[in-house]
Amino acid sequence: MKFFYNILYYFQKRGFEVCRRIAERFGIRARIVRTSFIYLTFATLGFGFALYLFLAFWLKIKDLLYTKRTSVFDL
Repeated sequence: MKFFYNILYYFQKRGFEVCRRIAERFGIRARIVRTSFIYLTFATLGFGFALYLFLAFWLKIKDLLYTKRTSVFDL
C-alpha cells in the first residue's frame, strides 16, 4: 500500500505542475484545469492526455531556455 501512495505522491507533485501553471496564467483554480483535462480525455478518447503531455514537454523546454538569472555574473 505504501508503494501505491509513493507513486500517487510522485504524480501529484510532478504531474500537476502543468495544470498549476496554466491555472496561474489564466487566474483560475488548478482543480478546474485538472477536471477539464480529465473530461477532455474521456470525451475525445485520449486527446486531452496527448495535449497534457505536449504542454508538459513544451513547458519543460521553455524552462530550460528561459532561465531567470539574478545578475550578470550568473553566466
